[in-house]
Amino acid sequence: MAEADLLARARAWMQGATAPAPIDAQPGAAEQSANDEQLATQIATALCRRFEGLFLHPYLCPAGVPSIGYGTTHYADGRAVTLNDPPITKAQAERLLMLQIRDVYLPAVRRLCPRIDKPARLAAIIDWCYNLGAGNLSASTMRRRINAGRWTEVPFEIRKWVMGGGRKLRGLVLRRDAEADLI
Repeated sequence: MAEADLLARARAWMQGATAPAPIDAQPGAAEQSANDEQLATQIATALCRRFEGLFLHPYLCPAGVPSIGYGTTHYADGRAVTLNDPPITKAQAERLLMLQIRDVYLPAVRRLCPRIDKPARLAAIIDWCYNLGAGNLSASTMRRRINAGRWTEVPFEIRKWVMGGGRKLRGLVLRRDAEADLI
């Protein structure tokens, strides 16, 4: 499914445009949780691709952090990206992105915000965390709003995080708007 289609599907689902499956066709709780996480991972990956862009050579992100691929700052083995690293392939960039989302950011968001109940919301917070880090999520007012179930306040909190390198960045404004739209 194309990234734009996936994001449109997530937005429609959040607005109630898609009817749920009949009760007898609905999966069990464990299966549903796995399906929700898989969908959230797909949506978060699409968001990351869209806003990070693809760079096969190491570069400094606007915040001054060495990155590669789709904004990856660490390789699968835990080593930090440096500007002296060799270029990677698109396939390697895709793998790094998926590993980071699945093995680092999804578990961090689940641990810090266990009350996220919808795949699109989970995807938005995973993307936010991918961009800003689990430490910022842990210390944020947004996390407190999520865990209190105050979802109407979460988009406002998401949109506060638009600074990079000491200045407001248009790309971050657009990214925060896309994340907030999924809440």
